[in-house]
Amino acid sequence: MSKKKTGMVLILIACIIVTIASCTKTDTVLIDNTQVITTTVSFSKDIEPILTKSCALSGCHSGTQAPNLSAAAAFNSLSTGGYVNTGTPKSSSVYLWLTGKKAVTMPAGSANNPSNINALMLAWITQGAKNN
Repeated sequence: MSKKKTGMVLILIACIIVTIASCTKTDTVLIDNTQVITTTVSFSKDIEPILTKSCALSGCHSGTQAPNLSAAAAFNSLSTGGYVNTGTPKSSSVYLWLTGKKAVTMPAGSANNPSNINALMLAWITQGAKNN
C-alpha cells in the first residue's frame, strides 16, 4: 500500500511540474480604448489645467523632474523637450507615459488619469500641438 501512495504522489508531482512548466506568458496585448476627440483641443483651456492639477505637484513635474509641467513652463517643456511627436502622435513620449506604455501610468498612483487626459493629449498632439 505504501508503494501505491508513493507512486500516486510522484505522478501528482510530475503533473504539477508539467502544468507549471507549460504555463508561460509570451505576449502582452494592449487594447487601445482611447476615445476619439474630434473637437479642437485647446492647450490653455483643456490640457494645461489638468497638467497643473495632476502633474505639476510638489515632488513631481513642478520643476524638479522633467518635464516641467507647471502652468508657466508646460507648453515649452513638452513642445521643445522632445515629448511630442506630431508626425506620429501615438508615439509621443508624453502620450506613452500617460497610457502606461512607456512606464508606470501617469499620474503616478492614479488608477486612471483624470478627465480623460489620454484622449485630450492625443487629440492635441494630432491637431499639431499648438499653443492655443
